[in-house]
Amino acid sequence: MTDDLGLAHQGPRLLAASDLHIGFPLNRALAERIEPASAADWLILAGDIAEKAADIEWALRTFSQRFAKVIWVPGNHELWTHGRDPLRLRGEARYQHLVGVCRSVGVVTPEDPYPIWAGPGGPAVVVPLFTLYDYSFQAVESDTKEQGLERAYDAGVVCTDERLLHPDPYASREAWCAARLALTERRLADLPAGLPTVLVNHYPLVREPTSVLRYPTFAQWCGTVRTADWPERYNAQVVVYGHLHIPRTTWYNGVRHEEVSLGYPREWGRRAKAPVVPRQILPPPPPASARGN
Repeated sequence: MTDDLGLAHQGPRLLAASDLHIGFPLNRALAERIEPASAADWLILAGDIAEKAADIEWALRTFSQRFAKVIWVPGNHELWTHGRDPLRLRGEARYQHLVGVCRSVGVVTPEDPYPIWAGPGGPAVVVPLFTLYDYSFQAVESDTKEQGLERAYDAGVVCTDERLLHPDPYASREAWCAARLALTERRLADLPAGLPTVLVNHYPLVREPTSVLRYPTFAQWCGTVRTADWPERYNAQVVVYGHLHIPRTTWYNGVRHEEVSLGYPREWGRRAKAPVVPRQILPPPPPASARGN
């Protein structure tokens, strides 16, 4: 039996979605339909819920009332200081504000103790991450940041982060990334021995998924090479990410990677199949429902 979002009913499930972008009415309507099939279902939100703080809070509050547990990591859009958003906080201050919103409604963040999924497919430690990027995913691997940005501007493919994602109080986004990596690695060193993990990040942890981007120069805003060994080093059963707007299942070095984004209506609306949102992470779904669409 499947629900109206195409997921197999298998008792309690660990589900995930990202890039809901509910500022678009069609996306908000789809998000409003996301419901658990079991009172014990968990939901991972892997970033880019929306740009405006009020929309982000609506989603966090709504899903926390529906699901047994909700886990959130920030995407780049949540961190934008947008001219149409009354919340004018920048950088780290904006992130900490959103962490506070999450805690007020019981949503787990990268700053909180990592929960353990004990349902089917578990036990596994669900590890929400916030790593940002450092321009090291260059389309031409030998490029410096400056060369990569020059290629992007020449191609007319430049991430809006360059205007709206402020790194305050850090000197740059890559400096903020370095600080997040150091903090996160200290926490990951204390993971329970012997338990597999579900690593959750907005950005892919490995470079390979960016090879299918329509515009290769965009890869530099998609992660950092410094997380490439994290799936193996931290015993990942599965890696959950979004950002690329290319939902699919891939395997690297024996680890399953799930891209769980919805994306913009102009993207998912022209696909042959309706979007599967959220996607099932644990227990592992049947192959047909796990493939990208």
